[in-house]
Amino acid sequence: MNRSDQPGFLLLEDGTLFHGAVEGSAAPTVAEVVFTTNMSGYQEVFTDPSYQGQIVVMTAPMIGNYGVNDSDPESARPQVAGVVMRELSKNYSSWRAEGDLGAWLADNHIPVIEGVDTRRLTKHLRTVGVMRGVIGRGDTPGAEAVAALESCPSMEGLDLASRVSTRERYVWGDPRAPWHVVAYDYGIKRNILRLFSDHGCRVTVVPATTSAEEALELEPHGVFLSNGPGDPAAVEYAPGIVRKIASKGVPIFGICLGHQILGLTYGAGTVKMPYGHRGGNHPVRDITSGRVLITSQNHGFAVEGSERGIKGAKELEVTHVNLNDGTVEGLRHRELPIFAVQYHPEAAPGPHDGRPLFNQFLDVVRKQSA
Repeated sequence: MNRSDQPGFLLLEDGTLFHGAVEGSAAPTVAEVVFTTNMSGYQEVFTDPSYQGQIVVMTAPMIGNYGVNDSDPESARPQVAGVVMRELSKNYSSWRAEGDLGAWLADNHIPVIEGVDTRRLTKHLRTVGVMRGVIGRGDTPGAEAVAALESCPSMEGLDLASRVSTRERYVWGDPRAPWHVVAYDYGIKRNILRLFSDHGCRVTVVPATTSAEEALELEPHGVFLSNGPGDPAAVEYAPGIVRKIASKGVPIFGICLGHQILGLTYGAGTVKMPYGHRGGNHPVRDITSGRVLITSQNHGFAVEGSERGIKGAKELEVTHVNLNDGTVEGLRHRELPIFAVQYHPEAAPGPHDGRPLFNQFLDVVRKQSA
């Protein structure tokens, strides 16, 4: 696959223009532009539902050198709106590879612009903050691209969880497994389901809007609140559901958006971050043990608070904090069997620093069941 010689551009809403070469769709593509510092795992990034509605800037200089396969995706298809790269590798080398990245993105109609100065772009987003952008063909943006950008909605106020959630419930894992977990799908990643299965759980995945009564009728030993995209405050239906489930004493574990929803359930607020946390190298301190975890993260909103506590949520205490900016990375209920983390313990940057949280959840499940 030869590099495209078709000139293209990325125009940000503040008027900053970046040039490159485009692959894929000819129509202007608009979305919030974010960056990730992952050095590998691009297929997991592109298929993570938490990236729904976003153009992702890859900070690693070359992407695609180990190809793609059918084992690594976190969902059934790419979820990103577009990809910005310095260089898209046209050759790949891996015993696991089943094809090349460029063709895979093209087959899934994901626009790509390469040849971009991603270092300058990332520094700009870190300084000014993430913003909306448009990818298009040509040396300069035309009226169509500008109009598309101006009509692109802000990420604030968007409920994207219901957009990416499953429409029908389904079961994952051994039906004979001793523990049954009901997982609310706000954009769940497959590796979360794999880890629950590895820990002896059968998981019933339900749509994001499933009522508390329907979930409890499934007689779960525990309930899981998944990761997902969009503004947590816009998922207005979730806190009421979670509070009803919690009132029955059912253990609850949340990750990412699930963490934010638990915060909102008990009176906390959430805030949009300037440029978010996206990458596989974020240091997080466990307040109780003092241990520092290297974590994988993908979020643009955070629960308002600090190590000293969460404003408006007296029933919650902070368990983890981010060492880069002090934001809340973990919380738990002071009385009920409920806890959550903002980072992704199912990912493996540490490589397994966060995995014990699944054992922690199962310990709570066993205790409650006994």
